[in-house]
Amino acid sequence: MKNEVTVIIPNYRGEKFIRDCLDSLRSQTYRDFDVIVADNHSGDGSAEIIENEYPEVRLIRLSDNFGFSRAVNEGIKVSDTPYVLLLNNDTRADERFVEKMHSAIIKDEKIFSVSSKMLQMMRPDRIDGAGDLYCALGWAFARGKDKKKDRYTDSCDVFASCGGAAIYRRKILDEIGWFDEFHFAYLEDVDIGYRARIMGYRNVYEPEAIVYHMGSGVSGSRHNDFKVRISARNNMYVVMKNMPTLQIILNLPFLLLGFGVKAVYFILIGYGRAYLSGIKRGYILCKEGRKYPYSSKNFKNYVRIQLELWLNTVRRFTDLF
Repeated sequence: MKNEVTVIIPNYRGEKFIRDCLDSLRSQTYRDFDVIVADNHSGDGSAEIIENEYPEVRLIRLSDNFGFSRAVNEGIKVSDTPYVLLLNNDTRADERFVEKMHSAIIKDEKIFSVSSKMLQMMRPDRIDGAGDLYCALGWAFARGKDKKKDRYTDSCDVFASCGGAAIYRRKILDEIGWFDEFHFAYLEDVDIGYRARIMGYRNVYEPEAIVYHMGSGVSGSRHNDFKVRISARNNMYVVMKNMPTLQIILNLPFLLLGFGVKAVYFILIGYGRAYLSGIKRGYILCKEGRKYPYSSKNFKNYVRIQLELWLNTVRRFTDLF
């Protein structure tokens, strides 16, 4: 009997983490899943660990570091299950994680993705993320970040699922397009969740699907030149790609404020050059990238999204307290 789920792990220099991640999958109560690791030419021995110690895992060796999106797409390409579950290499899954994710996504055909409850590996009493939200300021943010783990206990709709530990319906992926490789890394999960919302699908949060996340395991820190630059670039790309022109104009005061505040923040902490460079590259990327096509049949969905963007702007600040 064919399995229902394929777990896809993009790996880049994950030697420190990959054993914990794969061992946690071996301990799952639910067994109807395959595991694929797409290795971005790590060169640190992690691919050899997978090859030698985890014969049940299908290893894809890429010829260079093509980033998160390309690695995930390579895994999707060779999978043949109705659901694909993405998992960062610096995670450790609770023993019922895959079971809970699968149970959540099969509840409704309109569910495109399910986001897990991510707890911080080094502070397991604290939340790393409970689904992603996106607001009119052009900011994406993890719901519940740094809050106590006993909060966010109810399942609910979210704007997008964090690709570090999320399950996706393959049929809808094929309809709206796979992960955009222009992103390389960061915000590709918000982009794909945004596209699903435009088409009228749902992204939901499942609090009983728990995974522990190291966070910045490969990039090395919460802020660094690479992360700041590419995140700024992709922030602009998400806006320009998914918002019709009139919606961009409607949100322009918020967007100018949002990008301006971030510019000041990164200048003050010493990453101003990286942030401004990212914004410039984002403008160039918008010209090279693909605008998601507008259709009047999705007008109601755009209206719902816009109202949510405004609501999430308020949530962004109330969530801080």
